[in-house]
Amino acid sequence: MLSELQKKLDYVNAYRENRLKAAQDVLENPSLFSELVSICFSPEDKNNHKACWILEFVSYEELHWLQPHLDFFCSNLKILKDESSLRPVAKVVQLLVKSHYKKNENGIQLSEKNLQDCIEASFDWLINDIKVATKAYSIRTLYILGNYYDWIHPELKVIIDKDFGDHSPAYKAVAKEVLKKIK
Repeated sequence: MLSELQKKLDYVNAYRENRLKAAQDVLENPSLFSELVSICFSPEDKNNHKACWILEFVSYEELHWLQPHLDFFCSNLKILKDESSLRPVAKVVQLLVKSHYKKNENGIQLSEKNLQDCIEASFDWLINDIKVATKAYSIRTLYILGNYYDWIHPELKVIIDKDFGDHSPAYKAVAKEVLKKIK
């Protein structure tokens, strides 16, 4: 039998208003959040990518809800392959890393293992044949991480320089912005 959340996800489509409404349902029913995170990392679930879309919108409002799920979330980043799942999850990773380093009392606390998982996933997304939005989020995430891990910026620069000519204007814009900050 389908859960309440699964029934909602069945009706979600790519329209922003539609995704926002589903996210609002989760925000009003926090008890749905654990299941949402679980569906995000169940690639065999037909609603997997929709759950990722909703997770992104929920994360803008209640990122700290992910705190108890971080070990699961970060350790499973590598199992995602679907483009529709990767983009929103790459954005959530960026939000998590940003929050972790903000150091305010409501910030996210990532463990060293969580951070390593985020670094690994971001580099994988950057070097593999994945759409540009995911790569752009990965570049920005790795830039932030490179302020704390001195080996990241040189690696990031090598990858960006090598791939620069092969990418779209959107990729080049983010790449230029980050390269300027690194140099």
